Amino acid sequence: MGKINVVEHPLLKNSLTIIRSKETAINEFRRHTAIVSQIIITEATKQIPLREKEIETPLNQMLGHELKTPIVFVPVLRAGISMLFPAINFISPSAVGFIGLERDEQTAIAHEYYQKFPKNLDAGIVIVLDPMLATGGSISDTISALKRKGANTIVVACIVSAPEGLEVLQKRHPDVNIFTAAIDSHLNESKYIVPGLGDYGDRYFGTQ
Repeated sequence: MGKINVVEHPLLKNSLTIIRSKETAINEFRRHTAIVSQIIITEATKQIPLREKEIETPLNQMLGHELKTPIVFVPVLRAGISMLFPAINFISPSAVGFIGLERDEQTAIAHEYYQKFPKNLDAGIVIVLDPMLATGGSISDTISALKRKGANTIVVACIVSAPEGLEVLQKRHPDVNIFTAAIDSHLNESKYIVPGLGDYGDRYFGTQ
């Protein structure tokens, strides 16, 4: 059974407050997005299995550790790209997959326009990256697409979540663990997270 994990860390709370503020400029928004993303992904990978590896330091031989299971990142385009950059700065994934989903502003239903996944998804852990879990539709569709391609172990990493979206994911994909920095109050009539942080993609990429 999947579990909702709210990540707790002082640095995360500080950076999350900064990216929520409407006064935050684009460069600071991007910098603190990276901080929040790295902390969430660190927590999401906490249970990844290790195996021993014999190495030689400048002074002696010793047994160290290396990751036993491959990691595949799958950012949901376009906003998920913002979490991919900091992720690959400190974790070298075995591969990166992409899925493009565009939300209809009238219906709030996402339509897929692009998909490119690596092979052998069943061999490792797939981490879906999407900063905003609102209705849950896009992430749910992404998980379904990954399962059809053979993925067995899927984890979701997001920054801000709405209760409505979490409920959808738990209902449709009860086996998936979710890691988030915050669970906000609700979705408004336009399906935006409240209090949220506005249109994440526009704020990160400088578009309107």
